[in-house]
Amino acid sequence: MSGNNCTAVKEFVILGLTDDPNLHVILCVIFSGVYTVTLVGNVSIITLIRNSSQLHTPMYLFLSHLAFVDIGYSSTVTPVMLKSFLVGRAIISPGGCAVQLFFGVFFGTAECFLLAVMAYDRYVAICNPLLYSTNMSPKICTLLLIASYLGGCVNAWSFISCLLNLSFCGSNKINHFFCDYSPLLKLSYSHNHLAEVLPVVSSGSIIMMTVLIILISYVYILFSVLKISSTEGRSKAFSTCTSHLTAVTLFYGTLTFIYVIPKSSYSTDKNKVVSVFYIVIIPMLNPLIYSLRNSEVKEVMKKLLSRKQHFY
Repeated sequence: MSGNNCTAVKEFVILGLTDDPNLHVILCVIFSGVYTVTLVGNVSIITLIRNSSQLHTPMYLFLSHLAFVDIGYSSTVTPVMLKSFLVGRAIISPGGCAVQLFFGVFFGTAECFLLAVMAYDRYVAICNPLLYSTNMSPKICTLLLIASYLGGCVNAWSFISCLLNLSFCGSNKINHFFCDYSPLLKLSYSHNHLAEVLPVVSSGSIIMMTVLIILISYVYILFSVLKISSTEGRSKAFSTCTSHLTAVTLFYGTLTFIYVIPKSSYSTDKNKVVSVFYIVIIPMLNPLIYSLRNSEVKEVMKKLLSRKQHFY
């Protein structure tokens, strides 16, 4: 570094969503509300599932872990974003940046795997109902959850191992609202082909694999539902999938925009907006989707509210 007359970066400056100070207060209030709803909604889902024996099934076990992942995903990024609104920009150490990137990738990847696992669960429930208790036994559910979190760790380490091999000097301003890998790569002083390729290949492979599992599961589900003679039976069978399909469409739709559409076709500002949606907004929407579109969850909530009213 000294030979190149370049000072090593000791801290990063996260520029945030916008430079307009007039928008900072408004955005801070909005995203504080979003973060509060995210925490309350997901904690409520976890509490409801843990405290209701009616919801002690594999599907709701996976849903409780999805809620946990959404809390972690949003909490990794949102507090730093709110700090940038309050002080104009957030300063973070290289170590803190690496930690934020690790947990962001970890929770994001775990969500991909959990959505795939939930699709497989619906496939078994609808296409092989007689074997459901065997194919989705507590042991298998535990293994699927371990695999989801392990996949998150492996993908996160692929990012961090590449990041640790990069050198940073000169500019330290990250044009984003969190320590995302792409803007960090642009700031890097060193040029490492592996650092450019490995995270893309790792994340791309996981997205393709999980999307394939979801697509295959729903193709089989569709054929099984079409074989049901009664309209009521078809509606009942497919109603258990609507919440999951909605969550999958929102999450993978935004991921596709970020990772599949060519970089030249959208600006950094558009990238920021899409990132806000899948990191901050979707974790808030998921508990609303699963509570408002799920009859069992609504039934349990009604029972719980009626018990409280009776108690008082």
